[in-house]
Amino acid sequence: MQTEKVVPFKNNEGISHSLIQSLLKKGNDYGIKAIFPFNIEEIAVAEWVHLKCCYGCNRYNTNWCCPPATPGPEKVRAILREYSIALLLVGNQSCPDFYLDNGKKRANQVRYWKGTISLERLLFLEGYYKAFSLVGETCALCKECTYPDDCRFPKERRPSVESFSIDVIGTLQNLGKTSKVAKHRSESFNYYGIILVE
Repeated sequence: MQTEKVVPFKNNEGISHSLIQSLLKKGNDYGIKAIFPFNIEEIAVAEWVHLKCCYGCNRYNTNWCCPPATPGPEKVRAILREYSIALLLVGNQSCPDFYLDNGKKRANQVRYWKGTISLERLLFLEGYYKAFSLVGETCALCKECTYPDDCRFPKERRPSVESFSIDVIGTLQNLGKTSKVAKHRSESFNYYGIILVE
């Protein structure tokens, strides 16, 4: 399995290269191909992202990891002020049945979700007690979410990057990166998670 070189975008003070390598090694087991540390100020929070959750997604008001169960943009901005560093997690997958609701797609989502949470746990054990994950895609831990009843997996429950009002493409542009949009179901695409660290 090939992994990308770990190259910080701007600022990775406080996180050693060896720790990033350890995270990447563990992340490879879950499909995470690259980890990039960067300054928290590069995260783009936008009102329109929250708007798209409300009016463009069938998960709205049906899932513990999506709005309105997640903080709105103003609250997100306040939360981000409590952190100084973030880790961008990058995976790549090909999913020709992306728009189908099937077990294979769900298994991939759960795998990446659990990988992100496991890296958060590793950071916690290394002394980064404020580490908090924002996962890629929507929660798939349950075939059907129990929302608004109690979550079956409260310890693993995390907001997705988008449900946290983060403009992923804008954030990538702030970091000098681009991400191509898959226009055909046969094309592979990147998916992104973020771990907030202090």
